Amino acid sequence: MANFSTNIIMQTPTNITLNKNKTLLTIEFEGINYPLSAEFLRVYSPSAEVVGHGPGQETLQLNKQNVTIDRIEPTGNYAIVLFFSDGHNSGIYSWSHLNNLALNQQKLWAEYLQKIKASGNSHLEIK
Repeated sequence: MANFSTNIIMQTPTNITLNKNKTLLTIEFEGINYPLSAEFLRVYSPSAEVVGHGPGQETLQLNKQNVTIDRIEPTGNYAIVLFFSDGHNSGIYSWSHLNNLALNQQKLWAEYLQKIKASGNSHLEIK
C-alpha cells in the first residue's frame, strides 16, 4: 500500500472580524491583519457560480460595490461560508483561499478592475 503525505501547510487564521457596517472582513494570519472588503470577497468567491467548472468558465461579477456580509458560518476546521446581502452563499472560503486572497489582494484587485474595463463596464470605487 502506498504511503501518501502532503507538504501543504495550511495557514489557519488566528482571528476573523467583521466591522459593524458589514463591509470589511479582517483576517489575521500569523499576527498580520488583512482587511478584505465584502466586494473583493464577493467577486473572488470560490463558488462554481463565479469560477465555473474549469478554466475559461469564470463569470465576471459586476455591481457588487454595495454588497455586505450578512453572516459568517464556520465549516469544519478548514473554512468559512460567507452569506452576502445579494443572496450569494455558495462559496466555501478555505483557509488557503483566504490566505491567497489576503497575500495577493492588490494584484487580484488590479486584475479584476482590468477585466471590468475590458468588458466595457465601469466600476465605481467605494469611498
